[in-house]
Amino acid sequence: MRTRLLAPSLVVGLALVLSACSSGATPSPSAGLKIGVVTDVGTINDKNFNEYSFKGATDAAQKLGAPTPQYVVPAGASDYAKDIQGFVDQNYDVIVTVGFNLGTDTIKAAKANPNIWFIAVDVAPCVDPQGDPDSAFKCEGDAATLLPKLIGIQFQEDQAGYLAGIVAASISKTGVIGQIGGINNNPAVVKYLQGYILGAQSYNPNIKVETAFFSTGDTNKAYNDPVWGKTFSAQFIEQKGVDVLFQVAGKTGNGALDAACDAGIWAIGVDVDQYQSYPTADKCIVTSAEKKLVKAVSDTIVSIAGGTAKGGIAKFDASNDGIGLSAFQNSSVTIPSDVQGKLDEALAGMKAGTLTTCPDKCGTWTGP
Repeated sequence: MRTRLLAPSLVVGLALVLSACSSGATPSPSAGLKIGVVTDVGTINDKNFNEYSFKGATDAAQKLGAPTPQYVVPAGASDYAKDIQGFVDQNYDVIVTVGFNLGTDTIKAAKANPNIWFIAVDVAPCVDPQGDPDSAFKCEGDAATLLPKLIGIQFQEDQAGYLAGIVAASISKTGVIGQIGGINNNPAVVKYLQGYILGAQSYNPNIKVETAFFSTGDTNKAYNDPVWGKTFSAQFIEQKGVDVLFQVAGKTGNGALDAACDAGIWAIGVDVDQYQSYPTADKCIVTSAEKKLVKAVSDTIVSIAGGTAKGGIAKFDASNDGIGLSAFQNSSVTIPSDVQGKLDEALAGMKAGTLTTCPDKCGTWTGP
């Protein structure tokens, strides 16, 4: 669920300047930790998943006194495996891969190289009983056991969606707000939407939340077609009469932001601060439901260096400041004075584990 622009493959090697050590000092093992990052296609400075994942790796290296990480930006999907292997061949200790698209190749590399740590950002590793990628998504193998040095970073999207719902309900003048997801069988998408509904209702019990999906199975239309996203969203806005729109659909969702701006209503971004990553729609973006990518990647690498990391899922949520809302930067919208207090109260409840931000069938869409 992110914006990507094609760019040539790029590898940047950055030199490390070491401070002089006193005679006899024993360097920390983490000081020599070699960290490589394979982004998705696009650019390293995309103000999105690529940039913030790399910044997380850089932050960890600085904390550990390790060499500055190197990165590679694949020219296309066919380069994923090759670029991961490039870091393997150079004996890197930790290899970070960015996004769902690299999941399969990361699993394969983790199985083939059991002595290297792999971090798959925004991926829940799904494997068969042999530890191979499971294209049928039955996930019958225990990835944590079969691939003990593969960590999938996951976020609690419903919590971020809940916070976005509070804001949406607070700025709505009509009492009717909307949300559009990519496909209704994607658990991450559904969690965002389910949280949004509950958050909106917590602020205004009488709020009406209209929901739609861009596709029932065509992933390109769902996540990679901003023209379709704008057309579909414009019809949705007109037919449903919503005055705030939340989108969870990558590039297709960018089209929804455009449609919201054209319709003169407010919009809420997703995953990263879209006021920064998609400035085309700044005039109507109020905030974004965020995954704190820098912190998640940094914390995971530090845990590897500290010997506390375990294979499987590393979960980031409100309790470890792994989710949140982006800052209110749009001066055109008036945020009610009670909203910050409501957001603070909700975050406190999430951290304490006392606030319900997702229904019983969390991640499974049961609505219309």
